[in-house]
Amino acid sequence: MTAGQGPRAAAGERFDHPRLIATLRALKVPATVFMTGRWAEEYPDQVRSIGRDPLFEVANHSYSHYAYTAHCYGLPTVPRERMRSDVERAYAAFRKAGVRDPMPYFRFPGGCYDRRALRALTPTGVTAVQWDVVGGDAFETDPDVVVRQVLDGVRPGSVVVLHCTRSAAPATERAVRAIVPELRRKGFRFVKVSELIAAVGGRP
Repeated sequence: MTAGQGPRAAAGERFDHPRLIATLRALKVPATVFMTGRWAEEYPDQVRSIGRDPLFEVANHSYSHYAYTAHCYGLPTVPRERMRSDVERAYAAFRKAGVRDPMPYFRFPGGCYDRRALRALTPTGVTAVQWDVVGGDAFETDPDVVVRQVLDGVRPGSVVVLHCTRSAAPATERAVRAIVPELRRKGFRFVKVSELIAAVGGRP
């Protein structure tokens, strides 16, 4: 959820996806939930529930979901001098919603970053986390497309990115119900980002 989508939320558009979270819980799938501060402000009860569930960990996806570089999927951009405060504002929103220990991980909006953005965020102490498997669920209505993309891309140690937004990722929950048992059948197990980093000796 971006900083400018408040009016759309007020008009009834849903940027949350409780059914997806419930499915992850039912399937006992650990996950790292990279959320924006604006999302945390809109859905504080859900944030608190996710943040206090040991199955999940909450990490930072910026406050505004504005891009940290130019030319990033048409997103508005954060000026360099405001990048640090954008990250810190998100953490403040998580804590206000009741997340006791948000993780020091950051996912750049759109995955777009450069050295300037990395330098700007150094004082925050966050570790930038990218991914190697794009679920392709953004605006996709056919869960089979998402299932195929994930299953074809996953390798040992993969980080899969999916979205937790009903209006922008309507097929994700159905896709997850197919993806999880198939990956488990192939011998994969699911871990949070913190566990993955620990397994590779602390390297991000």
